[in-house]
Amino acid sequence: MAKSHKSARGQSIPDIIREKHDAVLKLVDDFCQAHLNQEYAVLCGEVVGILARKRPSPMVNGTPAAWACGIVRAVGYVNGLDDKSQQPHIKFAEIDKYFGVSTGTGQGRSKAIRELLKISPLDPDWTLPSRIHSNPMAWMIQVNGFIVDARWMPREVQEKALERGLIPYLPDANANPSGDEP
Repeated sequence: MAKSHKSARGQSIPDIIREKHDAVLKLVDDFCQAHLNQEYAVLCGEVVGILARKRPSPMVNGTPAAWACGIVRAVGYVNGLDDKSQQPHIKFAEIDKYFGVSTGTGQGRSKAIRELLKISPLDPDWTLPSRIHSNPMAWMIQVNGFIVDARWMPREVQEKALERGLIPYLPDANANPSGDEP
């Protein structure tokens, strides 16, 4: 059986990929510290760990810089990182440049990661915690065959949805998700 050690974040990482994992994680952390924030660092670190623990790990091929770039792009894709109206924001081409990879490599790694982990736009699992309240996909549930925004539902329905893991938390009873009248 392959040996494994815990990463700095408590994840069990197989020895065979440990060095690559640590290199990618350092690159991602350095980038997030310099250009993004701790929320991005945490989510990107989770992706690094998941990719390292996959059997076989896709990270055995390619450079740490290419993987780090793809990971930041994949998490940024979900959170609108290249949208000027978001903070923080940075263009994907600048991410590629920082990691010293071509745009094609950055796009390719990001797409491969998104496909492998089934990451979609506005994916609640990969949304920054500070943005989950405004992510409509995090609040969509099916009630009696209809897709509804759980924030508009009665508290009892919200509590059951939370209990089943369908919504991230109980919304404030007085909060209006859009600012409009129901």
